[in-house]
Amino acid sequence: MTQRISRRGFLTSVAAAGLTAASPALANAPTQSLRPVARGEDLRLRNLKTAEELIAAARLDGQVSFSAIDLKTGALLESHAADTGLPPASVAKALTASYALDTLGPAYTFKTEILATGGVSEGMIQGDLILLGGGDPTLDTDGLGELVAMLAEKGIKGLRGKFLVCGSVLPYTRSIDPAQPEHVGYSPAVSGLNLNFNRVHFEWHRGGDSYQVSMDARSASLRPTVRMASMGVVARDMPVYTYHDAGARDEWTVARGALGNGGARWLPVRKPELYAGEVLQALSASKGIKLPAPQVVENCPEGAVLASRESAPLRVVLHDMLKWSTNLTAEAVGQTATRVRLGQVGSLRESAEAMNLWARETLGLSHVALVDHSGLGDQSRIASADMAKALLEIRQRMGLKPLLKSFPMRDDKRRIVEDHPVKVHAKTGTLNFVSGLAGFADLPDGSELVFAIFCGDLDRRASLTRAQRERPEGARSWNVRAKTLQQGLIERWAVLSAV
Repeated sequence: MTQRISRRGFLTSVAAAGLTAASPALANAPTQSLRPVARGEDLRLRNLKTAEELIAAARLDGQVSFSAIDLKTGALLESHAADTGLPPASVAKALTASYALDTLGPAYTFKTEILATGGVSEGMIQGDLILLGGGDPTLDTDGLGELVAMLAEKGIKGLRGKFLVCGSVLPYTRSIDPAQPEHVGYSPAVSGLNLNFNRVHFEWHRGGDSYQVSMDARSASLRPTVRMASMGVVARDMPVYTYHDAGARDEWTVARGALGNGGARWLPVRKPELYAGEVLQALSASKGIKLPAPQVVENCPEGAVLASRESAPLRVVLHDMLKWSTNLTAEAVGQTATRVRLGQVGSLRESAEAMNLWARETLGLSHVALVDHSGLGDQSRIASADMAKALLEIRQRMGLKPLLKSFPMRDDKRRIVEDHPVKVHAKTGTLNFVSGLAGFADLPDGSELVFAIFCGDLDRRASLTRAQRERPEGARSWNVRAKTLQQGLIERWAVLSAV
């Protein structure tokens, strides 16, 4: 089931099934010799690659596991190594979204507040001011600006006490996956107070023999400079980046030889509460509100609410999470669901295990062992049979399908086919030498499939050093072959379901 059935072969099979699939390919002769047709054999199957042939042609090494189920009947259409546990990568976010919907409900919102421990007299708070995080994974600098505007409207000009920052509603995690390279923005810290997906924007420009660098907390309309993250340009070739925890600062260096004439990238923030506090301090100063340096506290004092901001409803947050595959969102949402379900959450890993337990008890899964909510950790395992079973149950109970983005089907040159007769809504998952796809396929005959496909060359992935994990040699072509296989399987199922 390796080399994907060609577009011509697939559409010819669809046409033979009496289905509509308008395409110039239908007017052409088959591109390969047809197999002899045995007596009683359905003609629609004569040009169809087997699953094993498609898998062999993909040349992925490692393992392939898939399961496809008819949504209406619940009958298994086809499977291969369906009980083999493989890393789901970001496909795990589909399970996290379901966990959150089932626990929190689609209308749930995350709240970020500014409190005061004393009254206000002549514009001065007679006590401490607290920035209190509520786990919102979507809070950005513009959102903090809205809170500052509320303070300004109340005539706040300063305070007599301290400026405190608290994000302890969720446990602090230094990096979602510590095995990732230190500088990648998709593995930041996580806490109950997160800003700009806990990333800082690093930009550089060359001027003569030196570089001008900046670190800021930009969002749609604001870009305040930050001091808690610094960058030094060092005369070396490798490593490209180094990180040092300086207590009150994230200290970075970058290799001069890697910078070229200019550029920019997002770097992870390891001190999210301090980051958010410093940005709020800067935005407040721009409105004439003077705040002292922020102090991070574990326990939030009681106080009156001066300003409050809610996120978009959870359903919108999850739609964006599944569209952009944001790891920070998945971890914050998953841990919030655990906190609400159990009353507390001890760590990211413990929260993932709570979600595993929910999946076993609520969805009836047996081969699920995730180590986080985003799929970034490659120690996570789930069987394709369990993922397909979960999606079948979720489709009927929670309406997840509209939250999943459309997965484009492509021709043999990897160009998107706008009029492809199969419409897929799914979650992709990609790590180096790991690829997953799971979701729903609307077929030309009017039926709907629930499917999960996982591919992984885990030995090759394990051989990578930490430094190689950002762009390892061969990973891109491997991923293309995996996606070609995944589409080939879906096209095969479209023909099989029509027989």
